[in-house]
Amino acid sequence: LDRVLLTARENLSGVRVIRAFNRQEDEGRRFDEENGELVKIQVFVGKISSLLNPLTYVIINLGIIVLIQTGAKEVNRGIITQGEVVALVNYMSQILVELVKLANLIITISKALACANRISAVFEQKPGITEKNHTCLEAGEGAPAVEFKDMTFTYDGAREPALSNISFSVTRGQTVGIIGGTGSGKSTLVNLIPRFYDATEGGVSVDGHDVREYPLDQLRGKTGVVPQKAVLFHGTLRENMQWGKKNATDDEIYEALKTAQALEFVEEKDEGLELYIQAGGKNLSGGQRQRLTIARALVRKPEILIMDDSASALDFATDARLRKAIKERTQDMTVFIVSQRATTIRNADQIVVLDDGAMVGCGTHKELFENCEIYREICLSQLSKEEVQ
Repeated sequence: LDRVLLTARENLSGVRVIRAFNRQEDEGRRFDEENGELVKIQVFVGKISSLLNPLTYVIINLGIIVLIQTGAKEVNRGIITQGEVVALVNYMSQILVELVKLANLIITISKALACANRISAVFEQKPGITEKNHTCLEAGEGAPAVEFKDMTFTYDGAREPALSNISFSVTRGQTVGIIGGTGSGKSTLVNLIPRFYDATEGGVSVDGHDVREYPLDQLRGKTGVVPQKAVLFHGTLRENMQWGKKNATDDEIYEALKTAQALEFVEEKDEGLELYIQAGGKNLSGGQRQRLTIARALVRKPEILIMDDSASALDFATDARLRKAIKERTQDMTVFIVSQRATTIRNADQIVVLDDGAMVGCGTHKELFENCEIYREICLSQLSKEEVQ
């Protein structure tokens, strides 16, 4: 049953891909095979059940016949009363009912054990991130907002490090752009700041303290993360925005929506903050979902804002307005922008260029265009020489 449900779920979630590759018949056959196995097992169980249920009734009724026959002799001899015989017959009938329940319970237990194996696997999973300190830390005076110190990170089971010997520091209020090819480690780099992973070697510091020294609540309270995939939850727009800050007022939410360039389309919907959002934001476009996830992160007014390629579904004009609004309204906020677009990060105070897990350049747009070949190639592949300048 578990395998059949898994196959059905995969088919439903990947229905567009299945249609695009014209694999409906193949997936139909695959489902029929899995379902056929389930049918065979259920028929086998049904045969056992159809044999055991009547057999149980026959045994119990034979027992009742023996009981009445024996009881009649005992009543004749005056050893027991007729009422006691009737009571014993009732007990036998109760035993019959309980045996049938037991047979059904065994089937339920078999299904439950299969589910329990999955659940126990989750419970037995050991968390990779543990808290060593539960006391809030004060920001170090004059310390950089974020600093990477000769940091190397390797995923569990990987042969090669995803990031190698990364070192740079960011002062409070700076905007940092992170750019590089696919698989260069951009997302991994920013995910080390809120400690979704721990550095294998070296370290990452926030406000002068290693992230491993912070209580997780304090560290993640300092950061606002806008993930690559825009994730929204079913409920009203207000409820989704209050994920960023539980007691956020309507004014704070509207301010965040305005900065994220989402206020215009929200006002067009007429429902305002009572706009109902389906699970995963399915009733919104990709660009609308991205803008709302940015607004959700801005509501909490974090010290560090991480935008992980979170404007990829926006057109260039909206993207430009978004960057301008964030720069104007978040002056004290340290912003990390991960992007594939050179135009998105060209005006950043500092740009980090990654290539195959190594930092091959760090500086302003002008410095990198002159001195970093990889950055120059990225820029020229997207912009003309006049636009780059």
